[in-house]
Amino acid sequence: MTRQVLRGLGDSLAIAAGYVPVAFSFGLAAVQMGLGAPWAVAISAIVFAGASQFVLVSLLAAGGGPLTVVPTIWLLNARHLLYGRVVAEQLAQARPARVRPALAFGLTDEVFACAAARLPTLAPAQRAGWLAGLQAGAYGAWIAGTWLGAETGAQLVDRIPLLQEALQFVLPALFLSLLLQMGVHGRGRALWGAAGVTLLGLALGPAHVAIPAGMLAGAALQLLQAHVDEDGDDE
Repeated sequence: MTRQVLRGLGDSLAIAAGYVPVAFSFGLAAVQMGLGAPWAVAISAIVFAGASQFVLVSLLAAGGGPLTVVPTIWLLNARHLLYGRVVAEQLAQARPARVRPALAFGLTDEVFACAAARLPTLAPAQRAGWLAGLQAGAYGAWIAGTWLGAETGAQLVDRIPLLQEALQFVLPALFLSLLLQMGVHGRGRALWGAAGVTLLGLALGPAHVAIPAGMLAGAALQLLQAHVDEDGDDE
């Protein structure tokens, strides 16, 4: 188990490298909107969901109450229901079973993309440990980046005005690297299926319909591929 956790930590480096600057920008934004550094770090530690955290602090800064904030954040994170279903298939043999709910907390977009590509290539007994290491590395980077942004972000932006604009390109670059990794690990069907459905949806309708449709298509293809791989292993 320890070996797999360390292996997961090593594989988390690409995600961590992308998370630090994004979390840095969140910590900076939270402080600029009137939240203190401890609150910014607490939000990252509890919520651990990039886009949702930016929306959360914006709503709080605008005076939003629980009846506005909670449903909004829940809807933004509803896609994790799909993520959990896909990963649960890969962790069906994880022991003890109680580790699976714990691993659900760290299932971010980037962790899911990496896990969907890598978990099917690991032996069932190795998957939970590897995923725990991957999530630990990503989580630690997110907390550290938030703290740095909250404590030092304002001073750095004053000295380097272009820094805030440059940070906007980090997350798209991270997603691109993860998409390439999915192709390398042979998960191209889900990737191309999701892309195709999303593009078709954008051509025929609004983005808020096309993007969830693409996510559903990719998740469905990933589940189908996992079942095909398991059937092949049984034979």
